[in-house]
Amino acid sequence: MKDPLDQIAIKQSLIEQCKAFVQQKIDVAEKLMNEAQEGANNETKSSAGDKYETGRAMMHAERDKNAQQLSEAMKIKMQLDRLKKAVHSENVSFGSVVITTYGNYFVAISAGRVLVEGEKYFAISPQAPLAKSFLGKIEGDVVEFNKQKITILEIF
Repeated sequence: MKDPLDQIAIKQSLIEQCKAFVQQKIDVAEKLMNEAQEGANNETKSSAGDKYETGRAMMHAERDKNAQQLSEAMKIKMQLDRLKKAVHSENVSFGSVVITTYGNYFVAISAGRVLVEGEKYFAISPQAPLAKSFLGKIEGDVVEFNKQKITILEIF
């Protein structure tokens, strides 16, 4: 069982690393969206009018796709901003750190492997199948995932 101050530090680090992950996605989406808009603005009208319209339409579609990705990343960032590092819950929910016999998990966003003080944690979305099997469970509960029994050792 980890010391409560260690738990707070671990959760804070996980939140910060996930925020950095999302910020990177936001930065990339904004850059690509701006580049697509510039491309559409710079598309010159050629003698073949259809070619010009097709090029502009493709650039606008690309911009719209990146705007959608930006919107999704902003929603995720807002969710992370609402997480409180010191909240301890009895059962697994959004924002929980779950220590198991199978690995360590942070139920927040899908960001993959995250290292905190040399220890591996996997940031997983609450919609991920493994996270769904954890949600609502308490310490000591055993879940089965991919025909493997996983015991929840600690939640914070």
